[in-house]
Amino acid sequence: MAQIDPQPLYDNYHRKIAKTDLRFKRYLYGRINWKSRIISIKGARGVGKTTMLLQHILENYDDIDRTLYASLDDLWFATHSLIDLVAWADRHGISRLYLDEVHRCEGWSQVLKNVYDNYPDMSIVYTGSSLLVIDNAVADMSRRQTSYTLYGMSLREYLELEGILSYEPVPLEDLLGSHVRIAMDIIGRIKIAPIFERYLSQGYYPFYRESPEDFPMRLRETVTAVIDSDLPSVERVAYETLQKVRRLLMIISENVPFEPNMAELWRQLSTDNESGLKMLYALDKAQILTLLNVKAKSYKYLTKPDKIYLANPNLMHALCPQVDIGNERETFFLSQLRVGHDISFPNRGDFLIDGKYMFEVGGKGKSFEQIAGVSDSFLAVDDTDVGYGNRIPLWLFGFLY
Repeated sequence: MAQIDPQPLYDNYHRKIAKTDLRFKRYLYGRINWKSRIISIKGARGVGKTTMLLQHILENYDDIDRTLYASLDDLWFATHSLIDLVAWADRHGISRLYLDEVHRCEGWSQVLKNVYDNYPDMSIVYTGSSLLVIDNAVADMSRRQTSYTLYGMSLREYLELEGILSYEPVPLEDLLGSHVRIAMDIIGRIKIAPIFERYLSQGYYPFYRESPEDFPMRLRETVTAVIDSDLPSVERVAYETLQKVRRLLMIISENVPFEPNMAELWRQLSTDNESGLKMLYALDKAQILTLLNVKAKSYKYLTKPDKIYLANPNLMHALCPQVDIGNERETFFLSQLRVGHDISFPNRGDFLIDGKYMFEVGGKGKSFEQIAGVSDSFLAVDDTDVGYGNRIPLWLFGFLY
């Protein structure tokens, strides 16, 4: 085997870790079993996966060169393979690698399977910006890896990152039963309304802090990168298909919440039902859209969604020509409940959570009329600091994770 020089990788690794801050960690950091041999961290672009890897290295290695972080989109890999790097690391006594953008490596799942089988002392933590790519390979890796999904920041995390308030996550059942006490505790410390408003426009993605004034433009560029770069990594797609995905996203952005007439939608895109559904579900798994179905959603059997939303309010502010307040409220609620809960589209009410809790989302004047007589039914109401009974302030659902 030819000698390889990983120095360019180390140079990039050292530059990145020198700028890594340990003061704020994403909600998922403490939930990961870092002792597993193969760990996958899936998630949308820009939610903080790279930072988590670097934080774990910084926190656990006195000598950071006892391990190595590398991004698979580094130019170094244009002339070297991932298995070359693994073999080099093994020979030099490095038993743990942190790999970013692993889907940039063709046949990456087979490589990791071989590493697991042939290098018993080697462990790997890897990330991928596209949920689609990693999920496509789960069949190969399911017995060997521990998988996690990282979503964007909750309102609670935004408050902590901004240095405004540090508060433990509140499980949904605790929130439903004790929301008055919890809300009073929080508003006794901060004025929530203006902070909540800022979060809706720029608090979901940690990279907003790099340049708040440029954040909408950068978020649009991130969405474009998902379509132009991540999507082709999943399967071979023609340029014409990528153009259709862009158009599909813009049609939905102009009409959310979107209750699709599929025949008309496919006519506008000049596509068929199977291809159109693949596009929709791709954008859902990439955390750009949220598809709601009456029955549990399945990525194996693609069915017509009953309602379509953008995945979070920041995307609304970046992509929508005009932000509708009612849609923004529902989108926020969905983005917070998507983490750790099953959401479906009920016959009555706006959302059914975990097959049990019925919710209507609206302004402070919202009534129970639409869900009257429904057991375990609640209102999530905006413009309200503290609720009562089954009326819960909308912002409080931002403390679930």
